[in-house]
Amino acid sequence: MEILRTTLIGLFFGTFGTTIGGFIGIFLKRNSNKFLSFILSFASGLMMAIICFDLIPEALEISSIIQVIFGIGIGIISMIGCDILVEKKFSQKKTAKFQKNQLLKTGIVVSIGLAIHNFPEGLAIGSGFGASIKLGLSLAIAICLHDIPEGISMAVPMKNGGISKTKVIFYVILSGITTGVGALFGAILGTISTTIISICLSFAAGAMLYIVSGELIPESNKLYNGRMTALGNIAGFLIGMFAMSI
Repeated sequence: MEILRTTLIGLFFGTFGTTIGGFIGIFLKRNSNKFLSFILSFASGLMMAIICFDLIPEALEISSIIQVIFGIGIGIISMIGCDILVEKKFSQKKTAKFQKNQLLKTGIVVSIGLAIHNFPEGLAIGSGFGASIKLGLSLAIAICLHDIPEGISMAVPMKNGGISKTKVIFYVILSGITTGVGALFGAILGTISTTIISICLSFAAGAMLYIVSGELIPESNKLYNGRMTALGNIAGFLIGMFAMSI
């Protein structure tokens, strides 16, 4: 029963935050390039804060720098592979649909990266409940809150790339399910080695680092190359830093 409870809590909090973000993203009325750029750059700043103040410090606490770099490298390579596969599905010709295709590609790559990223988050929830109920719940709530802008960062480019609202919500929910899977593994493998946990955390950091550097920032600059993009990035980073410190 404990394992089932932990899995359901991880599944609920993992999908709830991203789903709220998804609904916000699809019902946003302002679709100007300036606004889209702000949302994407805000998400990139938030992700950088999670990488810098959560995932990598946690991994370094329980493992060596070599193992952390190894995990980051595997995460980056995996996302490059996903990027190449998704790239093949979209025409690179400068047609009228080019910008839509690029936005859709960004949304898909972000969703894949977040699905990968959500697994070690679930692992953290499962392991947290193994230590104490208070720690498990605090981790679950923190993860739920920072999943909201991540859901927006998925939904906005997908919606503007031409995917229907129903499908966007479906993909957003799907990306959050891996949190529940991670919570299940964390609950079952309560005595899992710190090396594996560290590699999982750093793998997620590497995947997110590639998403930020290779997708979100370049795409936000293409949409609008001005101060609003930089301010979105800074705001996301500062809010993420504050959230990670709570």
